[in-house]
Amino acid sequence: MRCIPVFSIVGQRVDFTKGLQMDIPAGGSDKRDQAKTATAPSMLPPRAASGPPELLENLCEAIIACDLKDGATLSFHHHLRDGDAVLNQVLDAAAETGLRGLTIAASSIFPVHAPLVNHIATGVVKRLVCDYVKGPVASAIMAGLMPEPVLLQSHGGRARAISSGQLPIDVAFLGAPRVGRDGAATGAGGRASCGPLGYAMVDADYAKNVVLLTEEICSAQPKRYEIEPGKADFLVTVPSLGDNRRILSGATALATDEASTTIVDLVLGVIQSSGLVANGFSFQTGAGGISLGVANKLGHLLATAGVKGGFISGGIAGGHVALLEGGLFERILDVQSFDLEAVSSYERNPAHIAMSASRYASPIDPAPVVDLLDTVVLGAAEVDRSFNVNVATGSNGVILGGPGGHPDTAAGAKLTIVTTRLKAGGNPKIVDRVACCVTPGCDVDVVVTEAGIAVNPMRMDLLERFRKSSLPLRTIDELAVLAASEVGVRQLNRSGSVVAIVERRRGGCMDAIHGCTA
Repeated sequence: MRCIPVFSIVGQRVDFTKGLQMDIPAGGSDKRDQAKTATAPSMLPPRAASGPPELLENLCEAIIACDLKDGATLSFHHHLRDGDAVLNQVLDAAAETGLRGLTIAASSIFPVHAPLVNHIATGVVKRLVCDYVKGPVASAIMAGLMPEPVLLQSHGGRARAISSGQLPIDVAFLGAPRVGRDGAATGAGGRASCGPLGYAMVDADYAKNVVLLTEEICSAQPKRYEIEPGKADFLVTVPSLGDNRRILSGATALATDEASTTIVDLVLGVIQSSGLVANGFSFQTGAGGISLGVANKLGHLLATAGVKGGFISGGIAGGHVALLEGGLFERILDVQSFDLEAVSSYERNPAHIAMSASRYASPIDPAPVVDLLDTVVLGAAEVDRSFNVNVATGSNGVILGGPGGHPDTAAGAKLTIVTTRLKAGGNPKIVDRVACCVTPGCDVDVVVTEAGIAVNPMRMDLLERFRKSSLPLRTIDELAVLAASEVGVRQLNRSGSVVAIVERRRGGCMDAIHGCTA
């Protein structure tokens, strides 16, 4: 096994193309005990709050005030998702001031960030560390435009790296729809309201310098805020933070086709038969359309059982809000809003509570919420016979996303359910070996497809429960054979140079992504 720590990627050039071996475990249970025995650094004390931020005229002034140099690391959050306008504005200003060789530590990159490609090509940006990347930037990475491999982290892994000092940030540029003159900042309210700034909170706590961007400075301190007064050094007003109508995009759209509806119903059967549905039940879904479909139908299951859940966590959408407002859950713990219904709920409902990325999923946080989850429902680009899951690339190896919170929640939850169709785009989705392992099979308990349900052999307790139900059980090998019989066997091509590394949530290399070959 060869594990690659953060600094070997962020701090210097590394040749990953020779002799790279991945540590990809299969099977296994008792996930929390595994996590406790893994080594990880400790959290550093967060930066102390000080006085109000200095008001500056523009971003170029902020870059100068922060004394940014070539090779600096800049961080950004993605709460406006494909509507974000902050990253592009900052990098344009960086290019204007002549900066080169920057590391961009963004929580996620979307198609709206296409101008980043030009900044890579011209040498303004040299390295990229993020949790998710899609669109033109992903295509540029696959084509080998980046001078160094990209580091793909989980949401919890990013928080761990920042709070431990393994990923030092020179300046965090944080867009905030509402900011008080004292620097208290929130995503609640304002023209570009986007919900809680959960991913920005860890940046504000640990960056050497913090620059807040806002469209309008409030005369009074916001009633609730995610970034406390005194954490920001500088404050800049900009014409636009972005378009919050584009928060709902791509992976956060509800799936309604026949296969997806079948999968949703089977997932509800798995949850009902798991023995976990009781008062205080805690629950999370991923951003995929099937996962969100489960959230929309969970209310009926709970109401029929006479159960009131404890909390819903993670990225929040309208279906989760309906569960809270229907009295079926006590509270929502929100790191990121997935649609405007969730944004509105956070603005008005005190039971809709913000949490930082660290409290949500960091493996070195004293009490991460993911470790309190009863059930998480996640999607997959593909799953292999060892229950390993790929959410970073398509079956052709091309980058289409990234870890996000997938490996964090899978590791923490008592019951991790992964959903996928048998096939998509003419390719099988249950395969012999995933093109890129993001979540190891030891953290996956159940795989649900439209053709049946496979239980990890190490979870015999679940298998015995499900055998007493009417659930259509199959082995993972049976699902793989069935998928291959419909669309054939997919051949892996890993001959190109390494363009990205998928990091384990506690650090070290999980897998590599290879670029396109001629």
